[in-house]
Amino acid sequence: MMDRFWQSLQRLFSFFRRAQLDRELEAEMSSHLELAIEENLRRGLSPTEARRQALLRFGGPQQAKEQHREARSLPFLETLFQDLRFAFRVLRKSPGFSAIAVLTLALGIGATTAIFSVVYGVLLRPLPFSEPNRIMAIFEVNNHGTWSHLADPNFDDFRDQNHSFEAIAKYNADVVSVSGASQPTRTMVAGVTPGFFRVFRVQPVFGRDFNTDDNKKGAAPVVLVSYGYWKQYLGSPLDLSQSHLRIGNAVYSVIGVLPADFQFPPDVALWLPADLDGENTSRTSHNYLSVGRLGDGVTAQQANADISAIARRIHETSSEQGDYLLKDAAVVTLQDSLTGEVRLPLVILLGAVGFLLMVACANVANLLLAQASVRERELAVRSALGAPRGRLIRQFLTEALLLSLIGGGLGLLGASLGIAGLIALAPENLPRLDSVSISIPVLLFALLLTTAVAAGLGAFIAVRATSGDLRGSLEEGGRGQAGSQSSQRIGRAIVTGQIAVTLVLVIGAGLLGRSLLKVLELNPGFRVDKIITMDVSLPWADWTDVKAKAGQAIFFSNLIGRLKQIPGVGNVGATSGLPLDEGGGLPNGQFLLMTQNEISKNPNDLNALSKQKERLGTADFGAVTSGYFQVLQIPLIRGRIFDEHDGPDSPHVAVISESLARERWPSQDPIGHTIEFGNMDGDLRLLTIVGIVGDVRDYGLDLPPKPTVYVDLLQRPRSAITVTMLSDADTQMVTSGARRILHDLNPDIPTRFRTFPQIYSASLGSRRFNVILIGFFGIAALLLATAGVFGVMAYSVSRRTREIGVRVALGASSREVLAMILGQGMRTILIGVAIGLAGSLALTRSVQSLLFGVTATDPLTFAAVILLLTGAALLACYIPARRATKVDPMVALRYE
Repeated sequence: MMDRFWQSLQRLFSFFRRAQLDRELEAEMSSHLELAIEENLRRGLSPTEARRQALLRFGGPQQAKEQHREARSLPFLETLFQDLRFAFRVLRKSPGFSAIAVLTLALGIGATTAIFSVVYGVLLRPLPFSEPNRIMAIFEVNNHGTWSHLADPNFDDFRDQNHSFEAIAKYNADVVSVSGASQPTRTMVAGVTPGFFRVFRVQPVFGRDFNTDDNKKGAAPVVLVSYGYWKQYLGSPLDLSQSHLRIGNAVYSVIGVLPADFQFPPDVALWLPADLDGENTSRTSHNYLSVGRLGDGVTAQQANADISAIARRIHETSSEQGDYLLKDAAVVTLQDSLTGEVRLPLVILLGAVGFLLMVACANVANLLLAQASVRERELAVRSALGAPRGRLIRQFLTEALLLSLIGGGLGLLGASLGIAGLIALAPENLPRLDSVSISIPVLLFALLLTTAVAAGLGAFIAVRATSGDLRGSLEEGGRGQAGSQSSQRIGRAIVTGQIAVTLVLVIGAGLLGRSLLKVLELNPGFRVDKIITMDVSLPWADWTDVKAKAGQAIFFSNLIGRLKQIPGVGNVGATSGLPLDEGGGLPNGQFLLMTQNEISKNPNDLNALSKQKERLGTADFGAVTSGYFQVLQIPLIRGRIFDEHDGPDSPHVAVISESLARERWPSQDPIGHTIEFGNMDGDLRLLTIVGIVGDVRDYGLDLPPKPTVYVDLLQRPRSAITVTMLSDADTQMVTSGARRILHDLNPDIPTRFRTFPQIYSASLGSRRFNVILIGFFGIAALLLATAGVFGVMAYSVSRRTREIGVRVALGASSREVLAMILGQGMRTILIGVAIGLAGSLALTRSVQSLLFGVTATDPLTFAAVILLLTGAALLACYIPARRATKVDPMVALRYE
């Protein structure tokens, strides 16, 4: 075995040194020949006879050389290189054909590779953690089957009673202001419980991890930082003892730096110990996400059953009630929890680009079929000279491989350039975009795809071109006419498939496009244009810290007052949550209907009242200023909005949305009623309803407005707000002025400016992403299919030139010739449309969840696409048909 291996290896080396070895063989043979001639001369032979006798003794030199080459080299490589050289000559001989085929394959392979790179990076690439398939995400499931974050006591029970996880932790994350580094920043900060880093099996590269004491109330504030933050903002110190950051209202000591490749939760740069002593005791207040690492030998199904059993016990024994109480639990892999919402859209995109690849391959197959028909005589001559059928098949396979490799190489180059465009176009909710690249698996996919395309095209055209009696083509009309008719039938069948696939793709794009238009037609409930937003985060303060809360209210009041003085700025407002902004709208919770006589500062008294279902209501909770309603032009339906009389010491007031008024007070006027909504911000003071405003689509234009309670931001200030400025002035001028004002008030507070149209546009990112990509694939497929129809019809007309000439000579009119050609094309088109229509009715149901305002069988979309595709294909038929009517019978009868 080893001898054969070394022999093969030696032959391989010899193949790449064949030119040198040929020269050495030539020199050696010449030397032996000269020695033999000299010996013959010494024997008395004449020079001529001496050379003749020497040549006879050695035999034919060329035969000897060939035998030597076969003994030292690899014959199959020799023939492969011969086939490649011939394939290059064939492609150079038809540059137009070669260019079209290569570019078509490059489009199909490149687009497919680019989309696969996104699918692999987002859905398939393992998370960058140790054994990522054993890291689970844990969710509560309520009475409606909705998944939610975990309530504190529920997490405690899951942690203490489970038998499936070796480590389990909870966390949350938010953007806060951070100072004390090289510059103030708005940074994503996570609060985590003990065991969080054990779940991911990660340890700091410098310093230490959190310990249990760090999570206790009164412990010294400590923070772990990401490797990137340590380098960019802390200056990469190896000694962390002098590194401190102000986060919120406390100064934290940096105790460790996490590895450069660790980033969870996404975009987090700082990790703090969660305050375990300050947990919320309510089982319906869902504040934390949870992750856990499975124990050895435990499956995800076993862990799900374990946690579900605990959840059901909690549901059966809890004294709390309401829709927000858990009924069950769900355990899924962390990767699925991160990518679940985008899985279906990405799979649909991959299927769509697969359809485009099929159309592109069909076009190239038709081109190769037409070229094979032209080369019938060449193949017949090669067969007559002794070329076996297997060698001819191998030649076609080699040509298809060469075309595919060139097309695949250009496609890979296009994919690498296209990925940057895809990332720029991608919506904000598409996770793991940093994992999208031309990685080794993507390269292997591109190689396999190219090979599969080459094999498919090569096998198809090789079998088709070499079937039947090749030598019969040498006779006039022997195989040419029958072969031509057969090639035309196959070409029409391919075009039929192209039209069917294109129809499915374009209908899908049309449905998504109509959905986007339907969304854009909706009234969001607020103004979008001419609004500049400014995000501001102050140090966090508990609602019981009256002094700190009063300071926040004064700061916001001063900020808003000074912003109104910027030239070109009209009104200014502020909100704790801007509609359509990243993060998903306002927080949602339960409120209680109460009277002033029932007010209590004891949460247990409120828990007792919450068991009375008739007192419960559900709504979003937002803190805003009166200017917010004016800037966004949210209409006042009844009552009033906040005014200067609603100061911090005045009775707290609320404005509710029209949908909440209809839902909770359907037959009475809610103005004057009082509610308690303290579970949202900790403030247990009652709220008196003073006004009703129009509904707002906070969570998305395609989602219905939610019932909302608005409180006065200056009465119940929040640490993080978004300021809204209505302005006709230049955006850059306004933002520069606002930044100076904020710096004057507090130089340590970072900010971010955006325009509301940008936020509005970003909220449509997912729909726009799908429409643009599938629309592009649909247009490309439509153009390719139209080109395919044109090519097949033009080829058919050229092959039927003699027949058309005979018909014209026998009296056929131009109209009859035109009808004959168009009729042939229309049959092909209508069969393709019928197949595509059936496929569309079956496949478009998969995109139903992505549609809005239209059904998966929307008749208007189907009709429009069918007319568009039929019209384009008919136009492609008309041009060759028109050319057929101009055939000169005298010329046609001499046509071969």
